Amino acid sequence: MTNIIITGCSSGIGLETAKYLKLQGITVYPTARDTQDVSMLKSIGFEHAMKLDVTKPHEISSVIAKVLEIEGKIDVWFNNAGFGQPGAMEDITTQTLKAQFETNVFGLHECTRQIIPVMREQGYGKIIQHSSVLGIISLFGRGAYNASKYAIEGLTDTLRLELKDTHIYPVLLNTGPISSNFRKTAVKKLQENVDVKHSIFSQRYKNSIEGTQKKVPFNEGADSVAKVVHKIIIAKKPKPRYYITKATYLLGTIKRVVSTSILDRLLMKIG
Repeated sequence: MTNIIITGCSSGIGLETAKYLKLQGITVYPTARDTQDVSMLKSIGFEHAMKLDVTKPHEISSVIAKVLEIEGKIDVWFNNAGFGQPGAMEDITTQTLKAQFETNVFGLHECTRQIIPVMREQGYGKIIQHSSVLGIISLFGRGAYNASKYAIEGLTDTLRLELKDTHIYPVLLNTGPISSNFRKTAVKKLQENVDVKHSIFSQRYKNSIEGTQKKVPFNEGADSVAKVVHKIIIAKKPKPRYYITKATYLLGTIKRVVSTSILDRLLMKIG
């Protein structure tokens, strides 16, 4: 039976993907950073849920060792853990930017670096990297998050070349707006790490916070991601990249066909 380890399963995409895959007969090992979330996962039927903070290499090693002890193999690793840090570039401290990269990029990289030897030894595997539509285009006030997703794109594109002669497949997910706690967490990070009151963009931040209650165009449920992950799992040779939501298809296409100045004008209206 095929198995998968998923990071960041406390809620949203990670949790819903774990539930969906379990229904499809996949053996799921969901992980979460906090112990209370691990308890929650166990309470809803994931007996092998484990604690994993992707910024702690020893926890990554522990999860890999435990799954190998049980299964003897790891078929798929889904690097889903991450968060969004809003704020204009001049309002984001270098320390805040480092924190964004610590989880979204360095944590993802450490997981990837540790799982590759396992997959090389067994001769196959799939590594799913959760990028974003913001790994393709950039939005105002999302510089830290944009940069982290662009970094994932570069790392994974390179990894694909390095694994070309193997049966290990790195796959990028470019996800658009999905129903989750992502925006709620982003607002919390904005208020924690940006001096909203004294910023030149103060009013824009306030409008953005108020806008979190509004419906997002092209928004889809988390099952849209779960279904694509399942498609990747069952594919003999998955595609290197999957667009998810109409927003990603639309913006990805527009970026290819219009000039930078025209794209910037459009993105300012969205942001």
